[in-house]
Amino acid sequence: MINIKRLLQTRDDDLLKEFPDYTRGELRRLKRDNKPTPKPPKILIFDTENSQMETKVWQLKGNLYIDPKRITKDWCLLCYSAKWLGSNIMIHDRLTSKEAINKDDKRISKSLWELLDETDMVVAHNGDAFDIKKANARFLKHNLNLPSPYRSIDTLKIARKYFKLPSNTLDYICKYLEIPRKLETGGIKLWDDCELGDEQALKKMDIYCRNDVKILEEVYLRLRPYDKSHPNLGVYLEDKSLCNNCGAGNLKQEGFYTTQFSMYKIFRCKCGAINYSKIKV
Repeated sequence: MINIKRLLQTRDDDLLKEFPDYTRGELRRLKRDNKPTPKPPKILIFDTENSQMETKVWQLKGNLYIDPKRITKDWCLLCYSAKWLGSNIMIHDRLTSKEAINKDDKRISKSLWELLDETDMVVAHNGDAFDIKKANARFLKHNLNLPSPYRSIDTLKIARKYFKLPSNTLDYICKYLEIPRKLETGGIKLWDDCELGDEQALKKMDIYCRNDVKILEEVYLRLRPYDKSHPNLGVYLEDKSLCNNCGAGNLKQEGFYTTQFSMYKIFRCKCGAINYSKIKV
């Protein structure tokens, strides 16, 4: 029996050679007609907050090394916050008091996994070195496997690559750009109280994390036009005339850019990003 669905999904035309010309033509037409309509990529802004590890040590001074065998309690996720780019809805989850005491983050790890499994791109500050790896560690712990593939946009890397700021912390970038800043936590005591299951501390941590996502979106939108390595949104929308960085149309030509071997038209998007179109010589 012929699996028509499989034939429509395959990219290997050799599988069609055994059919007559007319049948092959019809199958190719069906493949074109069944091609999904291009959609804007789903871009997730997210942040996580984690508990501390607990260990036993012999001393407080010196070149201290803690043997992994001395870890008495491992870390876990305390909460996460996220929002789809451009949406007003904040998605967030945190441990209950009982879960915090037991360091049981399986429930919120699963809800975070579901979000990352749905997205096409994620935006996080220091996400490549911290948030994504921390999340993956908990997914591994709870046997959740790896989420579906997505692209990572790390605003810390963008800041380091294209600017020379006095500090690349999220809070300082907000100060520099004169936009709302991170909330005050009161120091490490907030994390201590969360780990003891203090309900008010867990709520405060949740609010702190939500604010981080809100300001991170503003920082991302300000930095995005400078990011020459930003995923090309025109590829997702199958339209090369759109802005690579934001996916908008109606680009305005602003002159030409010449390299040693080629010449390009320069197009400016309303988001501030510069796009290039190679001129055929």
